[in-house]
Amino acid sequence: MGRKPIAGFPLAIVALAGCADSTDRPPADASDAPHEAAEAGDAEPREIVPPTVSEPEFVVPSAGLPAEVRLQRANNNLAVAEHDGRTYLAFRTAPTHFASAETVLYVVSTLDGTNWDLETSVALGTDLREPQLLSLGGDLFFYFAVLGTDPLGFDPQGMRVCRRLGPGEWTAPEAIYEPTFIPWRIRTIDGAVYLTGYTGGENIYEPGGDPIAIHFLTTTDGLHWEPVVPGRPVVLTGGGSETDFAFLADGSLVAVVRNEAGDESGFGSKICRARPEALADWECVHDPRKYDSPLVFRQGDDVWLVGRRHLAGDGSYDLGYDDLTLEEQYREYQLAYWRAPKRCSLWWVDPEALAVRFVLDLPSRGDTCLPDAIETEGRAVVYNYTSPLDGPDLDWMDGQIGPTSIYRVTLDFAE
Repeated sequence: MGRKPIAGFPLAIVALAGCADSTDRPPADASDAPHEAAEAGDAEPREIVPPTVSEPEFVVPSAGLPAEVRLQRANNNLAVAEHDGRTYLAFRTAPTHFASAETVLYVVSTLDGTNWDLETSVALGTDLREPQLLSLGGDLFFYFAVLGTDPLGFDPQGMRVCRRLGPGEWTAPEAIYEPTFIPWRIRTIDGAVYLTGYTGGENIYEPGGDPIAIHFLTTTDGLHWEPVVPGRPVVLTGGGSETDFAFLADGSLVAVVRNEAGDESGFGSKICRARPEALADWECVHDPRKYDSPLVFRQGDDVWLVGRRHLAGDGSYDLGYDDLTLEEQYREYQLAYWRAPKRCSLWWVDPEALAVRFVLDLPSRGDTCLPDAIETEGRAVVYNYTSPLDGPDLDWMDGQIGPTSIYRVTLDFAE
């Protein structure tokens, strides 16, 4: 132990994953078995009625895409929204999952769910990720994050926004909010708009760096973002980054936070809540599983999560190597995580116990899981990406350098 952590970890791990001396601990035992929460504290047993799941319909690629859309090998980061009677889909296409100067973001729209029209495309000669769409006050806004071109690094360069002026006509990308801010999830709830995102993302792959700060914001015009609680834009600091939330009927908040960088609480995720009168005061419980790319929503009284599932051992990302330094734990956990297959899964969240329970897997394998959804009462149409479903069950490392496609499924909670 005591080895120096690897700089530029994401691709360095590809070369090291097969090295016999990369760790002196036993490898994780791959398993596809469902598991229960460890440290998040399981709720009292109760029957969870899973939704029915439709067969997947592939959208990217598909015959319904316009000829102007030039797809590359990897089609992944995505967002969906309804606006003025049409469904809009934003997505990233690039040579691989990793940062590339060849990355293009497309926005397409449809009336019938099959035939798509090109709305706009953005290519800036650098990597682009985390698209978001917002319908507000008769306007449609398209947000995304700008990053660098080094496939070994994570170089946040802030959020950009474009506004739709008409069919196929959008404003040029405009930089807004803080210079290194990464938007994660935009939600409209009871007429109010909310955005979760983070600064300090350059430290995700540099453990021991400055803490990452999660921001909780709102807007009335789509361009100027302010704290939900005046004067308190940051609701959490530490290793957390990707964050999504849902409001309960009493106005309190429940959130799921990916904690990949790790902090004094451990590694994996944080399951958090805040009282309606104190929405900037988040109380969190550690969960050793890492629910990458969390999508959180409510149906009735139930809170649901769509996030990545790790098919090794009991599914934990945090393997409990507490005798190691934070940097050493990070290296060991990343190596183990990259070696195992993944799923994109539906989970149930207990807002009282702050516990997460596995429910079912969506169609997925290899490199998968950055979902978004169009939600209505009793139903959620989930868009997601995956490695080929009829191909080998790749580990996550191999999946990220292979082809990926985007599909949708309908989750019916009313049956």
